[in-house]
Amino acid sequence: MSSADILERPDTRDADTGNANEVFHYVKKNQIAESAVMGTMVEALCGEVFPVTKSPKPGSPVCPACKEVYNQLKK
Repeated sequence: MSSADILERPDTRDADTGNANEVFHYVKKNQIAESAVMGTMVEALCGEVFPVTKSPKPGSPVCPACKEVYNQLKK
């Protein structure tokens, strides 16, 4: 998996508690559109599983575990 195949996506299961705890996860790029349209689940690099429902905005917080795995993949 190359770094070009990964985009940030949100884990929105905490949506009813507000945006304070929302972080964005890294998932495979080819799974994003299907998940957004069909509601299928995606698995983030950290292992979290969720449907894609939002797009990240610049400066959005990123899951620390996903970021660590992503940085190891780039080497």
